[in-house]
Amino acid sequence: MSARGEREGDWLSMRRDAESGIETIRAHFKGHAYELHDHDDVLVGVTEQGVQEFRCRRRLHTSTPGRAILIEPGELHDGHSPRDAGFTYAMLYLPQRLVAARLEALRGAGMPSATDLGFRDTLADDPVLARTIHAAFLAVHGAEGRLARDLAVDRLVARLAGHAAAPRPATARRPQPAASRAREALHARMAEDVGLDDLAGVAGTDRFRLNRAFREAFGLSPHAYLVRLRLKAARRMLAAGEAPAAVAAGVGFADQSHLGRWFRRAYGMTPAAYRRICTNVPD
Repeated sequence: MSARGEREGDWLSMRRDAESGIETIRAHFKGHAYELHDHDDVLVGVTEQGVQEFRCRRRLHTSTPGRAILIEPGELHDGHSPRDAGFTYAMLYLPQRLVAARLEALRGAGMPSATDLGFRDTLADDPVLARTIHAAFLAVHGAEGRLARDLAVDRLVARLAGHAAAPRPATARRPQPAASRAREALHARMAEDVGLDDLAGVAGTDRFRLNRAFREAFGLSPHAYLVRLRLKAARRMLAAGEAPAAVAAGVGFADQSHLGRWFRRAYGMTPAAYRRICTNVPD
């Protein structure tokens, strides 16, 4: 699926491999590309042309051709170009279950592998990894067949294993209890119209302390976190073939247009277009 962006010269091409669940995107953007968002998948990609800047792990990163982009599931990130010419990038969205299965197979084969899906760095200066990512992208995005896809993805996961992070220490700072309780409430009541006073009551604090504690713990306001939850749920439902209007109601957006505005800001396409890519169901 290809789509012309809102700005002249912007474009996006996305495909989804139905059997593996791998999604691939190749796109070109000038200026702003995406709002801060996250994914359930493991994201690996390369900048093909230009300069791509994005926030991730609360830092600003600059990706140029030849560097590999590695983003863990749940890591917030955005994207924009600091230069007028824009940037072109290619990205694979690898389902966690697929990566875990391939890593387990590597362990069984006696090859070095990772213990989890984490990465040491968001940007890796590893030319071999960058080439391996691009080869896997071409195999999947170009629909070169199951054998080409499987071999390319196996090589990619094997190379990614060398960039895995050590398990995070148990002594890492934990969120304040109030922030954790508020997050649990947002997950449980995602589709409801929850107010800040309601959330503060559940959390056992006042609204001002809650907002501050929540931002410190999760890097987002409670509302931004809720939108993030709803978007990821909407993406899963659309991929399963549910209609955008039903999805909007199911995850808590006011209506289909409300979902559409947020979805486009996060993912660069409409909910209907994403559903069509995943299911071949017409709008």
